[in-house]
Amino acid sequence: MHRRSLITVVLALLLLSTSMSVGSVRAAGPDRAACLQSPFGPGCTAGLPSVEYQMLLDEMLLHPSPNVRQVPVDEDELLRFAFRKIVGGAATIYDAPDGNPVGTIDEGFNYVTVTDTQGDWIQINDGQWMPASQLAIARPSEFTGVYIDDPLPYTMAWMLLPTYASVSPGAEGDQSRPILERYTRVNIFATATVGDWEWYLVGPDQWVKQTQLARVLYIERPAQVKGRWFAVDLFEQVLVAYEDDTPVYATLISSGLPDWETNEGTFTVWARQVNGHMSGAEGQTDFYSLENVPWVMYYDNAISLHGTYWHDGFGYRHSHGCVNMSITDAHWVYQWSMDGGYSTPYVYVYSSGEYK
Repeated sequence: MHRRSLITVVLALLLLSTSMSVGSVRAAGPDRAACLQSPFGPGCTAGLPSVEYQMLLDEMLLHPSPNVRQVPVDEDELLRFAFRKIVGGAATIYDAPDGNPVGTIDEGFNYVTVTDTQGDWIQINDGQWMPASQLAIARPSEFTGVYIDDPLPYTMAWMLLPTYASVSPGAEGDQSRPILERYTRVNIFATATVGDWEWYLVGPDQWVKQTQLARVLYIERPAQVKGRWFAVDLFEQVLVAYEDDTPVYATLISSGLPDWETNEGTFTVWARQVNGHMSGAEGQTDFYSLENVPWVMYYDNAISLHGTYWHDGFGYRHSHGCVNMSITDAHWVYQWSMDGGYSTPYVYVYSSGEYK
């Protein structure tokens, strides 16, 4: 009897083990590749294995947006100057309202600063006036970066375009849901590759293509760099400020266009200006003249970090080589490095990817 009982127990254990093995195989379900092919097929949810998606769902509900503090808009800085864009081609400068011509500004991308008004005339400098009909109001961007107080559990990103998120990687945007507006901050919970592009899961059933956002990516501190320094990612168009190895601040920037690419490398700031005049490409179709460019830090010969009042295209390449920032951001970067005792901080320029 004792031997029969032992055999029975052994057989029962073998059957249980076999049953558990089969159950484990069934529980494993489809992998990511299969779920990309059939995003809502058996065992799949929104392009991911359902088990993985359910685990991420809790995290998405717990972290609907990055745990960061937005830098307040510096209203005093935005109002420190009144800027105007020259419209209608080349412009004539007069010595007084209805006065005599004393100079011209060539046709191009040109801005001036208003110091006084008199009827339909605007004073741009002492003894220099222009008719208001040749000037259009320029409103500086109110975009600002964020303080990073604590380590973030997920990669943070800004939306670059108003976007309807897709319910699965590679799908068309779902217009039945609220649009993700430009400059919205999101967390990235998962990544999938469809064709040549990465897609990011930023919320429940919300996937966006990599071209629609800019990620904040951290890097190791270069060996010679110390103290307060800046990393500029040309691929993501993002600047991160570091205190030694700790990221403390991040924002969107605009670097050089393809014909005026911003150089990569490790630099130190060699000169500063609270505000200064910038111009270039004299006699060419891309001539530009910009008065009172605020919070300038030169680091690569004539290339600088500086505030920008003439566009709100942060997150995209836009400049003749400089690193454009919003006025609030440029003021913060300028002052933060000075407050830490680093009048000549390091600027590390690199690219985390390649444009396609």
